[in-house]
Amino acid sequence: MQSDQILKRFFSKSMLQRLILNKHDSFFSATINKYVEHPKGMTYTQLFDCIYLYISHSYRTEYYYKNSLFNKILLKKHNPRTTVAFTELPIARSKADFVMINGIGKVYEIKTELDNLDRLTSQINDYYKAFSQVVVLTHEKNIGKVEKIVPPSVGIMVLTRRGALRTIRKALDDKEFFDRETIFKILRKEEFESIILRSGKSLPECDAFCYYKECFALFSQIDVQTAQKEMLRELKSRISMEKRDVAVKIPETLRFLVYTDRTGERRMPKLKKLLTTVYGG
Repeated sequence: MQSDQILKRFFSKSMLQRLILNKHDSFFSATINKYVEHPKGMTYTQLFDCIYLYISHSYRTEYYYKNSLFNKILLKKHNPRTTVAFTELPIARSKADFVMINGIGKVYEIKTELDNLDRLTSQINDYYKAFSQVVVLTHEKNIGKVEKIVPPSVGIMVLTRRGALRTIRKALDDKEFFDRETIFKILRKEEFESIILRSGKSLPECDAFCYYKECFALFSQIDVQTAQKEMLRELKSRISMEKRDVAVKIPETLRFLVYTDRTGERRMPKLKKLLTTVYGG
């Protein structure tokens, strides 16, 4: 199990980008040679599938959990053209593992069988500052521990041994803890500017030193629930329609990785060519 830790880094954007550009990556080759018998002659798609199958049974990494959410919730239960997802979204002092935005925003905090629960309370508290629904997705052995830690409004899901997602407790809407500063800091400059303008206010005319502070002062005049809805609107617009369509056009094992890669659309032709290429070792 200890030696399998290299698999935590396998499904990474940096490795995939190196493969697309060079059709070679030393870390990829080392991992393939360790976990796949007779890899020569297989396509890159088959090699990714082999590693994904291994982690699904023997070393379920965070990527496996994220990709399962993406495939089984966003793509199967929602429409990727109206629902978007993010990973590692900074919220207060935490980073959300998986955020899904449709009519509402929902944060999924992932606690795999390889993780501990030490920071769970503070993470949940941070997420409620900007989102109304929070779910902990975990392993079956953690259900009892999670139930004791999280408040009743937090949903609990498990990823079963067979790879199915099972709801233990549904998430409830909780808008009590919305915090304007947390919401504001999630937004990019052009996003909070758009919200301020839509609220009927003018952007401040001052130097760069005071601009951010003055914009936050204007943003703070907006009702906090309205500000949160406007944040969701801006976040949804970050994901282009082209990127949303990409998800269903590639192998299931790579969908969330490519979806969250900012350069995914431009490199799709090269990625498709790579995936059909036969591995030479």
